[in-house]
Parts: sequence; C-alpha cells; structure tokens
Amino acid sequence: MILNGYIADKFVGDTPLSLSARLVFEQSYGEIEGDSASSTELYAILSRLADVPIKQGIAVTGSVNQKGEVQAIGGINEKVEGFFEVCRAKGLNGEQGVLIPASNVRNLMLKEEVAAAVKDGKFHIYPVSTIDQGIEVLTGVKAGKHRKDGSFAPGSINDRVQKRLTSLAEKLRDFTKGEEKENKAKGNSKR
Repeated sequence: MILNGYIADKFVGDTPLSLSARLVFEQSYGEIEGDSASSTELYAILSRLADVPIKQGIAVTGSVNQKGEVQAIGGINEKVEGFFEVCRAKGLNGEQGVLIPASNVRNLMLKEEVAAAVKDGKFHIYPVSTIDQGIEVLTGVKAGKHRKDGSFAPGSINDRVQKRLTSLAEKLRDFTKGEEKENKAKGNSKR
C-alpha cells in the first residue's frame, strides 16, 4: 500500500491508477524483510515502468514512506559487509557498492577492509534520502523534478514513468469503452 500510495500521489494525480505489479524473488534462500526491502521493490517497479535498467553491482537496502523518503533500517553494518564479502569473492571491480539510507550513515562501523576498499574506490556506499536520489544512482539517469504543470523533465525517469502510467490508463479506458459497446450491441441483438 505504501508503494501504491507513492506512485499514485507522485505520478497520476486525478487519473485512475491502472497498474497491478507483482514482484517475485527467484532463488531466494531466506526471507526478505518487508521494511528493509520496500525501497528496493519501488526501484524495481520504477525501472520497469521507465524501461531503464538498474545497475546490477549495487545492492539496496532501506525502508520507504509514501512521500518517497528513504528511512533507516536495522543491521546496516551486517548488510554492507555481507555484500562486500560477496563482491570480494567474485572480484572487486570498482563498480560495486551498497545504496543505504542517509540516516543510517551515523550507524556505520564497518570492518577496516571494507572502509579501506571504500577509501580506495574499489567499493562504494551511496547514502540517499529520497527515492529520486536512489534511482539516479541505480540507473545513471536523472530522476526529474516535478514541474508546476505536473509534468517532469523530458527523458527523466519520472517523466518516463508518468508517460507509461498515462498510457496504461488510456489503454484501460479504451478497452473498457470497447467492452461497453460490445455489450450494448449484444443486448440490442437479443431484442
């Protein structure tokens, strides 16, 4: 419901939201915590709607509220260090890192080897306060600011999402009108 509220408020305004999204975690060997994964889920939906891929070398953690603010989560050190270990085992390439809530930065107490890799630019920690900041890191494309007319900067992630949602609403409207006409025609032919 939080993700639905964010998308409806930010992108569709008074247009009906005609989107149903389901996320599937394949090959998951443990539970995904809802709060810590909520920003990740939203990034995945935005990426798909905008048709812009997410960089696969960046892990994400953080809770999100309906205003798109990324909120603190528990276990930040373990999450960062755990992903670092995976990256180190596969080979650090300088493009890997973790996107974390900015409000968790003060809680970071990382092992020396992780801190050294960050200092050397071999591993990155990206603190973000908003979904817009995070989606820019994950895609390399500007999120796009809200304009006075309700639109977003052309070509931005938010512009692409808004256009996709508008297109889906229009297709639903056209489909519904077509069904109504068909039902009327069937009703008249029975008389």
